[in-house]
Parts: sequence; structure tokens; C-alpha cells
Amino acid sequence: MNDHPSPSSIPPAVSTPQPPAAAASAPPVTHYENFPVASLLCPPHLRQPIAAIYGFARTADDIADEGDAAAAARLADLAAYQADLQAVAQGQAPSPRWADVFLPLQSVLRSHHLPVPLLADLLSAFVQDVEKTRDAEGYADRAELLDYCRRSANPVGRLLLHLYEVTGAEALEESDAICTALQLINFWQDLSVDIPRGRHYLPRADCAAHGACQAELLALQSNRENVRLIADCAHWARSSMLSGAPLVHRLPGRAGWELRLVVQGGLRILDKVDALKGGSLHTRPQLNAWDWCVMLARALVM
Repeated sequence: MNDHPSPSSIPPAVSTPQPPAAAASAPPVTHYENFPVASLLCPPHLRQPIAAIYGFARTADDIADEGDAAAAARLADLAAYQADLQAVAQGQAPSPRWADVFLPLQSVLRSHHLPVPLLADLLSAFVQDVEKTRDAEGYADRAELLDYCRRSANPVGRLLLHLYEVTGAEALEESDAICTALQLINFWQDLSVDIPRGRHYLPRADCAAHGACQAELLALQSNRENVRLIADCAHWARSSMLSGAPLVHRLPGRAGWELRLVVQGGLRILDKVDALKGGSLHTRPQLNAWDWCVMLARALVM
């Protein structure tokens, strides 16, 4: 989550076809994303369920992150959003405010028996984002940040595995590793955007270990200590991604190929973070058309 739109970026992934008028349809994917969302590689029968999950998560993320609302208003909206989730999970109608999100989600909850606690975990992470930003508070260490990733990112992978009917313990662990890596990659990609907005994800313990000065980080200054810090955090994300990569061979057909591109997209962003040598503090690395060619070539030999 927490991707930011960029007009110079690759266009959004292909949105899902419209279902018959009688069915509730998820909003189309309109945000820029580094990685495919309900793309043409996704099995056609799962595009609409995936789009419904994406719409739920994206809207909640926007409540927590977009615009200039005060923290109290954001938390109140997230509480109302949580109430709508519980309502549709119990077979009740949602409020009119987010009906275009919750009616498609309710349909998927019925047809695919999605684990509601995973959706609730996502909301708890968005609440934490608001509270951390409000209090100008970062993360003490990697363990605290990993707990956030467990709720902000890992549920998405587990929901997708649920749709694909993949349930093995090793697959779940690999999915968690990939999703955690994607969240960490997003953090290190977005330093130049997040820090000015009061979002601090570089763990204080890592900053101390590398002698990085908090004031210089907040000023987006690239010095030797900050370069080492960012490189080490990028290595952490890369290690997590590589540990989860065998999952591409456990998913059937098109799903496995889409995941290959997701993995390679994350690794390619890390290549760019590394190449900037701390410059991601003031420059947001993005994927271009050539990068997608590189990702495809690498995906073919995984």
C-alpha cells in the first residue's frame, strides 16, 4: 500500500471487465501502482474478486493518507469504514457512503468466504499510520516495523492465496515474505515523499547502528551514514523478497506468471534505490518501459 500517483509513471494496470448490470462491480483500478493489479495475467474468473479486495484496501488507504483532513476526522472515518466491514460480513447493508466499495466486497465475501480478520488487519494498520503521523512517531526497530507489515501488507497475499485455493504453510510463509518485502520496498522508494508528510519508517535502531542523524534524515540529506542506512534497509527488503520468491512455482498458470512480475518489479525498484546511493531521500525511483522489459526477461528465467 501507500503508493503515490505519478503522471510520468507507467499507466495503471488493466482494470477488470464490467460484469452484468445486475452484479455489484468493484471500482476500476485508477491509482498508479508499481505492480500489476487484476491484470490480464490474472485468471479471468478472479479479476472481479481481486478488484473488490483492492478497492476496499485502496479506499481505506486513501482515507488514512490522502487530502488534508485532521487526524481525528481520519480516525472517525476509519471507524465508520470498519463498521461497514462488520455490517457486510454479517450480511447487512453498508452505509451509502462507501456502497460502491462494500457491495462488491460483500458479494466476494459470500462467494469466496474471505477471512474477515485479514481485512480487519488492514484497517488496523491504516489506523496505526494515522496515529503515528499525528504523533510524529516512527518505529523503534525492525520487529515493530515487521508487525506493521504483518497487518498492512501480508493480509493481501493471504487473501489472494485464499482465492487461488493455495493453503500450504510454506506457501503462506513465502507470501508473507513477498508482501513484507513489497511494503519495505515501498518505504525505501518513497522516502522523499513520506518524510515530508511526517511518515517515518526507517527504524530508530537501524539509524543508531549506522550513526544516522535524525535531523539530517528529516532534512533529506544524503551523507555517508544515511547512504549506508538506506543500503542496509534495501538489502533487508531484497533478502525478504528472495526468500519468498519460490512461491511463484506453487501458483498455477497465469497467477504464477503475474507473481513473477510482482517479484521482479520489487527487485527492480531496489536496483534503482541502490543505484541512487542514498539519493532516494530526494528522488523517488520509478519503473519505466525499459524496466518492464528487464522484469519480463528476468521473470522468464525464474
